Amino acid sequence: MPVKRITVLLAEDHEIVRQGLRKLLEAEGDIEVTGEAATGREAVALTKKLRPDVVVMDIAMPLLNGLEATRQIRLAVPDTKVLILSAHSDDAYVEQVAALGAAGYLIKQTSAGLLSQAIREVHKGNTFFSPAIAGRLRDHYQPSPDRIGALKRKGERLSSREAEVLQLIAEGQANKQVAAELCISVKTVEKHRQRLMEKLNIHDTAGLTRHAIAAGIIESSVQLTIV
Repeated sequence: MPVKRITVLLAEDHEIVRQGLRKLLEAEGDIEVTGEAATGREAVALTKKLRPDVVVMDIAMPLLNGLEATRQIRLAVPDTKVLILSAHSDDAYVEQVAALGAAGYLIKQTSAGLLSQAIREVHKGNTFFSPAIAGRLRDHYQPSPDRIGALKRKGERLSSREAEVLQLIAEGQANKQVAAELCISVKTVEKHRQRLMEKLNIHDTAGLTRHAIAAGIIESSVQLTIV
């Protein structure tokens, strides 16, 4: 009787990276790549549709970053495990994704064998971190209930829709473009923008953009247009 393969969705905005990951993973007899997403929003939609066992998620995703996509996936499809595969190894990113419910975190310099192992482990219900990150967690990070609660409260300062609006604004999209992307009215976007400024005590678009970069919502290397 054939063994059921672990189904995987690849969420990565660079096509050449997705192609490489697909080739590597499909060489494993027990892993099947059932979908690919080039944006965080597409990752959420495809996860809801395909219900993969594991989503391999990059953090720096356009339209909807991997952090917010992880939060939405964990809420909408809790049985799907999210494994972060990112160029960033900062403790702040690791703590954020752990608080959002990601099952593991690998840096992109990892080997194909380690990625396959991580997919198998998170599919079993375990957590899995790159060795360097795991070592730092053991040495410096004790996930006490108080600390995890504080991280969750910090991440929940903005609603899911507010986080989406913030990212699109920080990526340089005008209110009309944000409205079209999210299928809401321009007036609603303006209300979200005003609410963001009130919550964050920020008074202009440049300030919102700086906050988005500092919070890891977008990368500082992204070419931004301030409107």
